[in-house]
Amino acid sequence: LKSSFPLNLSSFSIEISLSRSLIRYFDLFTMKISACVLALASGAAAFSPAKNSRQSVQLSETKADLEKMAADLNPIVKFYDPLGCADAAYWGKSDEATIGWLRQAEIKHGRVAMAAFVGHVVQSNFHWPWPMTMDGTPFPSTDLSPPEQWDALPFASKVQIILFVGFLEWYSELTPGEGSDVGQIHYTKGGQPGKYPPFKGGIPHSVPFNLFDPFQFHTGMSEEAKARGLLKEINNGRLAMLGIFGFVSAETIPGSVPALANIVKPYSGEVMAPFSADFSL
Repeated sequence: LKSSFPLNLSSFSIEISLSRSLIRYFDLFTMKISACVLALASGAAAFSPAKNSRQSVQLSETKADLEKMAADLNPIVKFYDPLGCADAAYWGKSDEATIGWLRQAEIKHGRVAMAAFVGHVVQSNFHWPWPMTMDGTPFPSTDLSPPEQWDALPFASKVQIILFVGFLEWYSELTPGEGSDVGQIHYTKGGQPGKYPPFKGGIPHSVPFNLFDPFQFHTGMSEEAKARGLLKEINNGRLAMLGIFGFVSAETIPGSVPALANIVKPYSGEVMAPFSADFSL
């Protein structure tokens, strides 16, 4: 298989601890769909440069688009789909809808993995100096590994983080005309995979920044520059998935990643049970 795949989103109220959640919790979800996303890896691209019929960034909606983009993303491996995910027609939908779903999954999990990888490194070496809770409890020490830091969080903090991420996920799925006045065309119905809807008009209070491009760095960028940037994002996301999987593997299975043997701390907890430190069923 190819060596590449198909935000730890935080506010200052949940800051670095959100990285811990996404590393151990949200990225574990990635494993459940990674087989198909990995199989589609080289072809599942977010966008391709405009060609002939379109003047803006073209959505890669068909298998032919994936094959074209595969060469741009990885000219050595090119299109590689041994499981036939691009032709699977999940849930009885068209191949185009299936490809849209897989591309959305790849882009989203790539972004989560990039944030998780950076968060994993940062929180292993730094934590906020001020109290984490109103009673003065400090943030988990860097003497702990990131999974142990997650376990050390109060139960209420874990619930807050997961609910916040859940809200972001729910908001991203809003589609105009299907029970919502805000949102955007769904990625399985010709919408733009990877694009997050703006908060303005959808949140009943002022929100200073959007989740996608909060500082508007992409405003005024040419279509060619956007296309190149999106290709880089996909490849960086794939590499970040490998990186965060490597961290988690090295922590839970000592010696499984020799290069990280003397870097990461071992973890004896249950990575698939985010509330194992609070209760068991």
